[in-house]
Amino acid sequence: MRIAVVWNSDCLGVINRFGQVCPEKYGRNAVESVMAALRDGGHETLLCEGDKTLLATLERFMPPDRQGRPSGIVFNMAYGIQGECRYTHVPAMLEMGGVPYTGSSPLGHALALDKVITKELIRAAGVPTPNFQVMRDGTEVIRELQFPVVVKPRHESTSFGLQLVRDPALLKPAVEAIVAQYDQDALVEEYIDGREICVALLGNEGIETLPLVEHDFADRPIRLITWEDKAHRAAAEPEKICPALVDEDLAKRLRDISVATFRACFCRDYARVDIRVDRAGQPFVLEINSMAALGQGASYVLAARAAGLGFPALANRIVDVALARHALSDKAVPVPAQQLGWKATA
Repeated sequence: MRIAVVWNSDCLGVINRFGQVCPEKYGRNAVESVMAALRDGGHETLLCEGDKTLLATLERFMPPDRQGRPSGIVFNMAYGIQGECRYTHVPAMLEMGGVPYTGSSPLGHALALDKVITKELIRAAGVPTPNFQVMRDGTEVIRELQFPVVVKPRHESTSFGLQLVRDPALLKPAVEAIVAQYDQDALVEEYIDGREICVALLGNEGIETLPLVEHDFADRPIRLITWEDKAHRAAAEPEKICPALVDEDLAKRLRDISVATFRACFCRDYARVDIRVDRAGQPFVLEINSMAALGQGASYVLAARAAGLGFPALANRIVDVALARHALSDKAVPVPAQQLGWKATA
């Protein structure tokens, strides 16, 4: 099968500069590892930029067959270039062009990228999450928040802008820094002192939970996963333990609330849920990453390896999961407009 791996390596392929530039990029090593894994699986691959040239490139690489059906699929690794809801941009283009792809739909990415909407959705589904408040200038009346609090941008990932605030007098400058740098609201949530565990999910109808991964903070004074940790620039990066050493009752609860989070946010194919477990053993979902990182040191890849899925098998399994989903959606029979009560207009 022809598989186009789509990413964003630069921000040049746009018509105009518009809104916030995406600060997040997939590393070339990770992208090339995925391409090598897919070739090992017998697929023909092409690396594509997720920009204004994408649809024309895909049309040349994998034109429809004689029945007008897709002849390939996109392995989506595109974080977007600029503007709002950047993860949604390439999937939205692919939806419009009729090209199958891996990962969440524009809806799933949009819901997961908005941390406030995520928290509201999962709370409605009965999933615990830390108490929170949205702030724009830091002078808002604080409602039922216990300090210390974590302050972060509402729409960013990879721990960009994350700050731990212990003193209420320092909350205003922390919020102002988020708004000034990222041009968006600040999410202020109670800090949960305890363990941090991620749950990797794979599948759709039947969602598989891979072995749990714990970030061991050891004796670090600030027990948070920072941008420096994720970029491998920290002096003492937390060690990842997989499988995490948790009892079966807690493990089951972590798996259950992760699946509930995945479904509440309409995610697809694969994702990672980040959870804090307090000193009393109570879990709180922080967020869901609808495009879990696939770098060789990433938690998702580590969990897959512990489940017996080497990297080539994991990349090809993600494609298989997406193809199965697309095959199911292709079986839907279009309903004529007249049966829906629509009327043609001149």
